[in-house]
Amino acid sequence: MLRSGHQLRLTRPERARLARITAIEPGSIRSVADLQAYVRRCKAHYWGHSEDTRFLHWLIEREVQSLTVR
Repeated sequence: MLRSGHQLRLTRPERARLARITAIEPGSIRSVADLQAYVRRCKAHYWGHSEDTRFLHWLIEREVQSLTVR
């Protein structure tokens, strides 16, 4: 991820990894707020309380955290 202040740009492998995890294309994520909105959209799409859903939500959070910590 390339980051400058509040702006960011996901690299091609990062975009592919997010799409592979969620089956939802990240679209044009240009800020941290856009990334947070993408996460909310994914979690809303995969809603519920099953073990699989909780695991997917955890996986999404883990991936986003690995992107933002760097």
